[in-house]
Amino acid sequence: MELKLSPQLRQLVEETREWGRNEVRPAGLEADRNAAPLPPDHPYFRKFVDSGRASARAQAAEAPEGRMVRMVVLGEESAYWDRGMGVATPGAGFPAGSVNATGTPEQKERFLGPFRELKDPHWASFALTEPGGGSDTAAFRTRATRTDRSYVLNGAKCFIGNAARADWILVQATLDPSLGRAGQRSFFVEKDTPGLIGMKIEKKMGLRAYESVSFSLQDCEVPAENLLGGEDREAREPRAPGSGTGAYGATMGALNSARVGVAASALGIARAALDEARRFAKESGSLRHPRVRDELERSLRKLRAARLATLKAGWLVDVRRTNVIESSMAKILAAEIAQEAASLGMEIVGLEAGAGDNLIEKLFRDAKALNIVEGTGQIQRVIIARQLVGLPR
Repeated sequence: MELKLSPQLRQLVEETREWGRNEVRPAGLEADRNAAPLPPDHPYFRKFVDSGRASARAQAAEAPEGRMVRMVVLGEESAYWDRGMGVATPGAGFPAGSVNATGTPEQKERFLGPFRELKDPHWASFALTEPGGGSDTAAFRTRATRTDRSYVLNGAKCFIGNAARADWILVQATLDPSLGRAGQRSFFVEKDTPGLIGMKIEKKMGLRAYESVSFSLQDCEVPAENLLGGEDREAREPRAPGSGTGAYGATMGALNSARVGVAASALGIARAALDEARRFAKESGSLRHPRVRDELERSLRKLRAARLATLKAGWLVDVRRTNVIESSMAKILAAEIAQEAASLGMEIVGLEAGAGDNLIEKLFRDAKALNIVEGTGQIQRVIIARQLVGLPR
């Protein structure tokens, strides 16, 4: 495993840092102060597209070599300035991985092609989580019923990123609940499709810069060609490492990669919190106290360990090796140090942080979500136990 960054990647980090300092953090703070996502017509999104960053991200997502390690390094730097804005930025986002992995050539061109050369801000979305579904990714109730020429979807989804502004949502549904995971399929549901109703942007404690949306599907009819991979997918779909076969396997493979991305985001938040805490401790004189120095050193040590775990989890994806255990470990370690670092920052800054005007207070609220999204820390421990000690399923 090579830990040295290439000159090209170092340059991208510097560009991401400059963009983050000048554009991302101010936009993230604006959204946080307003307690709502920036609207789709906000000047930030226009500037993001005009800068070429949206198209560059889309093309990088399809790069065959070194994609995940690159994502870890740049994801940490981006989240250092504002993790919520990283999710909110225009692009195909999370579902692009599933579409690239299992979509037909026609679907890749139709649904991902427009994002390769964006001229205006556009978004896509991925809908898995349901009300009452908990952490069981296979226990959803949204049904897909085959008709002569289409599929009809009925169900409800919640906490779906960017769904209210998306051109299309990749919706997870089941053809038959009795089939369990084998019944799962993914469907492209395009904006303004009749039956796609009840869009509600939820209020959140942290990560306020992007939409978390609840919506319903009521007799929502989609063409048969909107079934991801086509109706003969089972005969030709590649195996998702460590996750089984079929649509469920493809989703789990995508989530394994997404967990690495969440871990990278947690690293960025942790680093931002420690930098802010260290700055305040130095300016206030509290850095002279041995306990403050010891706590900062311990957190920095944990941050470095979490970074190494996250890089390894990403590297395993790039060399096409199973990373189920490593991605779960990385997410646990990184999410925990993000919360620990933000909590330490709150303690060091003290009353000023509690007043709500200090960056550390925002980071404290943002960090909590990373222990929850893409599988809670408790679920990650179950996944690891199943792999390492044969915990019964």
